[in-house]
Amino acid sequence: MNRIMRVLAGLFLAIIVLASAGCTKLQARDQLNKGVQSYKNARYEEAIEHFKSAVNLDPTLLNARIYLATAYAQQYVPGADTDENKRFAAQAIEEYKKVLAIDSSNVNSVKGIAYLYLQEKKFDDAKQYYNKAVHIDPNDPESYYSVAFIDWTVAYKFRQEQRNKLGMKATELLKDKKVCQLVKTNNGPYVEEGIGLLNKALQLRQDYDDAMAYLNLMYRERADYECDSPDARAADLKTADGWVDKTIATKREKANKQGAGGIVMDAPQK
Repeated sequence: MNRIMRVLAGLFLAIIVLASAGCTKLQARDQLNKGVQSYKNARYEEAIEHFKSAVNLDPTLLNARIYLATAYAQQYVPGADTDENKRFAAQAIEEYKKVLAIDSSNVNSVKGIAYLYLQEKKFDDAKQYYNKAVHIDPNDPESYYSVAFIDWTVAYKFRQEQRNKLGMKATELLKDKKVCQLVKTNNGPYVEEGIGLLNKALQLRQDYDDAMAYLNLMYRERADYECDSPDARAADLKTADGWVDKTIATKREKANKQGAGGIVMDAPQK
């Protein structure tokens, strides 16, 4: 008899535990839904509290963690150099990383981290995460473009620093052989990688006018350090001009496709 009572007591306890767990999960989802409504109404601080409650109630509720990270990111203002703003970025990155600890292939979290690092001008970290995004989804042209954008930004910054040291104007040709070689050594890998990535982005999205615009800039970066080869410089500048024309033509074509209400009737993606 005692044995039967112990078994029944164990079963009763298990039922209570399961019921409690189910109730907790329902409460977590209720907090998530309330948070989503607050988020949609741009009440981000209120939304954050709901999402935090949802995560505390059910740590496995992935959508709550994603929304929490996104709500923190929404509070971040690019370019604002305040402690509070930096804290929003750090909190968003921390929550995105918690998502990745559960789902390492969550590409939106990877890109969320990359974007925040990019806005903070932490280019190495941003590039690392955009490359992760490429690995997770190799058919997303935007990740290739983003890595190339970082490559151009780093190359441009270095070139301008060297020009400023020489007191050069933006339109002047770089003639100092030593400095030219320094720029080529530093910028060459970024420029060549960037050109390759932008071409890959265009293979995936043929009307990607932003990628075209940066191909123009990349070829101008390469032309700048072609000091020993006037022909190569001229060829790069001609190619750059060609990408300017393609960018303008593509933007015009997109504008012409706009229908009533400003809806763009894009062709199906291949």
